[in-house]
Amino acid sequence: MATAEQATAPVTIEAKPGIFRRLWAGLSILFASKIAVVGLVLVLFWVFVAIFAPFLTPYTPLEQDWKAPNQGPSRAHILGTDELGRDLWARMIYGARVVLVILPISEDFWIPGGTAIWGVIVALIIGAALGLLGGYYGGWIDEIIMRLLDAMMAVPIILLYMIIMAALGASAINVVLAMTIVGTPGIARLVRSLTMDIRTREYIRAAETRGESPWFIMFVEILPNARGPIIIDAMLRVGYAIFAMGTLGFLGLGIPPPSPDWGSMVAKGREFILSGSPWACLWPCLAIATLVVGLNLLADGLREESMRYQ
Repeated sequence: MATAEQATAPVTIEAKPGIFRRLWAGLSILFASKIAVVGLVLVLFWVFVAIFAPFLTPYTPLEQDWKAPNQGPSRAHILGTDELGRDLWARMIYGARVVLVILPISEDFWIPGGTAIWGVIVALIIGAALGLLGGYYGGWIDEIIMRLLDAMMAVPIILLYMIIMAALGASAINVVLAMTIVGTPGIARLVRSLTMDIRTREYIRAAETRGESPWFIMFVEILPNARGPIIIDAMLRVGYAIFAMGTLGFLGLGIPPPSPDWGSMVAKGREFILSGSPWACLWPCLAIATLVVGLNLLADGLREESMRYQ
């Protein structure tokens, strides 16, 4: 039987960790994985050169030196030049800006956020919404959504990219639209499976008992608790988007020239490999490879460490 002192004792409620403590906990998980740290270094390198590109080279990506076409690395051009005498280092880092930092709308106007980043963000928003609806409501809503997404996934990815870009034309906005269409089905299926698992938890039953609306339950209760796998999947999809940008640029369906695009640089540079000037093809290939590998290592490291803490 409880005494009077026990009955009147104050109840201590632990405060929710602040944002800085939660951020530090996330960074601790990140730095615990050597794989994730290597990936983070590679990604941060390209983010840094993309942001500060105008300060890292005296050349513009379109500036031509007709006296030095297809030159190898030198003091004047540290990575060499292409067939028009354009500095390859300048084109590399300005190409990174298009991938990671800016989305060019026209020659004179752009918005923050790289082309690959916007492609994944838009696909993530649409895919998460569809996955939540299908996974939470089930029934005919789930059937309609899943069958439409299955039909989209039945088309080979590269063929779907080519169909979309050939129909819409080459531009950065259309590349984002193509990435959205291709990426939405996979994200929706992931979020749907997470939603179907989480909706059976006790706190979801408690929210339904309190009379919370389905939208509140989906976006406040379910989605935040599914954020871990979604974030890791999004990192991988940024890598896929960068590879897709390179493929489209190589095929002449990506960002139109003269914008510095890694894929189109590879397509142009391969013509001079056998003539003893492999640099214009080599450097953009290394750029795509290091950035995609960095994102994959970062995602794999985070996934391994997060599984340890479950």
